Amino acid sequence: MDSQERRPVTGGAIILDETIHQSTRLRIMTILVSQPVEDRLAYGFIQKTLELTGGNLTTHLRKLEEAGYLAMTKEFLDSKPRTWIQATTEGRRAFAEYLSNLEKALNLPPRT
Repeated sequence: MDSQERRPVTGGAIILDETIHQSTRLRIMTILVSQPVEDRLAYGFIQKTLELTGGNLTTHLRKLEEAGYLAMTKEFLDSKPRTWIQATTEGRRAFAEYLSNLEKALNLPPRT
């Protein structure tokens, strides 16, 4: 089917959540929502896994936290500060909605 024969997307405008859509934040949310609901990840683990600088990661985490998509908790482990990151229920819902809207934009059938 050539591009002019494709069925148009119906149901109104497709809106992708700009907070999640930014590539680094999308990578952060992807790694967080791939964990079980009760799990959280260490700041250092996310930083190393995604190969981000501390400042870059902190900036993006703050943006996601302000949107209510993740929670950060700080605690001490063996007298050393440790920051834990966890996707919130709202963050998981927003991520699922983002994926659904992306599938619509790509004109794909919904995932089951």
